[in-house]
Amino acid sequence: MDFALSDEQVAIQDTARSFAAERMAPHAADWDRDCVFPVDALREAAKLGFAGIYVREDVGGSSLSRLDATLIFEELAAGCTSTAAYISIHNMAAWMIDAFGNDGQRRRWLPDLTTMKTFASYCLTEPGAGSDAASLKTRAVGDGDHYVVNGTKAFISGGGVSDVYVCMVRTGGEGPKGISTLVIEKGTPGLSFGKQEKKLGWNSQPTAMVILENARVPVVNRLGEEGDGFKIAMKGLDGGRLNIGACSIGAARACFEAAREHLGVRSQFGRKLAEFQALQFKIADMATELEAARLMIRQAAAKLDAADAEATLHCAMAKRFATDAGFRACNEALQLFGGYGYLKDYPIERYLRDARVHQILEGTNEIMRLIVARRLLGA
Repeated sequence: MDFALSDEQVAIQDTARSFAAERMAPHAADWDRDCVFPVDALREAAKLGFAGIYVREDVGGSSLSRLDATLIFEELAAGCTSTAAYISIHNMAAWMIDAFGNDGQRRRWLPDLTTMKTFASYCLTEPGAGSDAASLKTRAVGDGDHYVVNGTKAFISGGGVSDVYVCMVRTGGEGPKGISTLVIEKGTPGLSFGKQEKKLGWNSQPTAMVILENARVPVVNRLGEEGDGFKIAMKGLDGGRLNIGACSIGAARACFEAAREHLGVRSQFGRKLAEFQALQFKIADMATELEAARLMIRQAAAKLDAADAEATLHCAMAKRFATDAGFRACNEALQLFGGYGYLKDYPIERYLRDARVHQILEGTNEIMRLIVARRLLGA
C-alpha cells in the first residue's frame, strides 16, 4: 500500500493551494460579511478544471478521480470553506448529469457547467424530509411529453442563483422506488424561490427554498428511468460526503496552522504559550486527529474510485469522522486564541462557523452512524 501522492497529484494539490491562497483567502472575510457569491472567483476556479473535476473530458470535464477531488477540496477550503463547499455541490450535480444522463443531456448542460458559465444545485431535502429523504413529497405527474411538478425543496445551496437544479421528485408510489430525477432549468414557468436564508456560516453561497407550482418540465429532462432517482441521489452523496469531509479538514488545517503560530508568539506568565504542556497536548491531538481524518477520507475515495462494494460504508465512516474531527479542531484553535479567536478580525471564528454545518449536510452524522451500523449488523 503506497500512501505517497503521485507527481500529478502533487501538482493538482499545489495548483489548488495556490489558487486558494491568492484568490480565496484574501477575500473570504469580505464574502462572508457581505454575503457575496463570488462569481468571478468561481469561474477562475473553473478555468483550472475545478467545476467538473470528475466529469468526462468530452464535455469539458477534468476526468480526475475522487481521490484527486479530496486533495482539491482540502486546499480550497483552507482558503474559503464556504466557497469550496459550493464548488463541491456544483460538482456533484454536474457529475450526476454526466454519469446518468444520455449523450444529448450531457452535451446540452455540461459544457456550460464545467466552465461555470452556468451554476448547478442539488435538490433533495424538503421541509418535511431531511434525514428521511425517501419520504420526499415533491410530486411529478406525467402530462404528455411533460411532467407537472409541485413541491418545495429546502436549504438549497445556489437557490435562486443557480441555472440548473437537479431535483429528486416522486413519480411513483411511496418509498425510494417511487423517486425520479429531473433537471429543472431556471426560467421554467412555475419555478420560484423563497427568501435568501440568513445563516450562521456558508455566507458566500446563497441558500433558498426552491418552489415548484405546476411547473412543466419536459420528460427529456429526466435522468435515467423513472424510479432511478433515489439510487442516483445516494450515489451522488457518496462523493459529496468525501468532499465535505475534505473541506472540514481544510478548514481545520487552516485553524491548526494559525493556532500553532499563535502559540509561538504569544506569551503569558513570562513564557511562550508553546512551552505549556497542556497546550502542547492540544496541538498534538489536533494534528493526530486531522491526519487520521485525512487518511480515512483518502481511503474511502480510493474505494469509491475502485467501485468497491464497501465504498458507501467507508464514505459514511470517513464523513462522520472527518467532519467531527474538523469542527473539534476549529473549536480547539479558537480556544487557544482566547478572546482573539472570538473576534472577526481573525479568521478562526469564520472557519468554525462554516465547518459546523458539515456535521449536518450530505446526511447528518447520526445518519452516517446508522448507515455504518446497518452495514455491520445486517439490520
